Amino acid sequence: MKIKHIFFDLDHTLWDFETNSNQSFKYIFKQFDLKVDFEKFRSIYYPINENYWKRFRDNAITKEELRFGRLNDTFIKLNVRVNDALIVLLAEAYIDNLSNYNSLVDGALDILDYLKPKYAMHIITNGFEEIQGKKMKNSGLEPYFKTVITSEQVGVKKPNAKIFNFALTTCQAKADESVMIGDNYEADVMGALQCGLDAIFCNFNKEPSAENIKSVTQLVQLKQYL
Repeated sequence: MKIKHIFFDLDHTLWDFETNSNQSFKYIFKQFDLKVDFEKFRSIYYPINENYWKRFRDNAITKEELRFGRLNDTFIKLNVRVNDALIVLLAEAYIDNLSNYNSLVDGALDILDYLKPKYAMHIITNGFEEIQGKKMKNSGLEPYFKTVITSEQVGVKKPNAKIFNFALTTCQAKADESVMIGDNYEADVMGALQCGLDAIFCNFNKEPSAENIKSVTQLVQLKQYL
């Protein structure tokens, strides 16, 4: 069948999460006068954050546990003493400021300009409801997309089939006329394929993946498939 609908992931796929996250942390550390070697913080925080997000996708922890735990564990590894109350404040300030920084993945707007006249485009994201809309608006992504589906809205996270089926129903799309594009192999690619959608893996880190999976290492390469 001919592809009519494109479902994009947001963070790390179009919205440059790490660059924007770094800026938000630098701002709040200055705001709270927290003396931390930022490069050390960054090198420890992001692997911890990735692990927490995996547990969050698996429903092993709550949103609040994710936000607190990833910072608490990082400060412990850095041997920086930060009390629980301050961690809560830092976690809130980080989220509040995150959408003020809006770097996009290289080539994001160019590829969206190319795709928009040809397809109906939508977002499916595991990100938090209260911030994803702000990211879309502030970064200039909002006009490209007809629909934004969040995991909090549906009550489950990718790769759960329910979120893909909800998205298809909401967008009046058929699975065999739809493709999911994202950077997370498990959540975006395998989740979509198991629901009958096509999928393209944004393999920006050039990770090993199955040979039969469509993949790109730069967004401009999506033109090969679409």
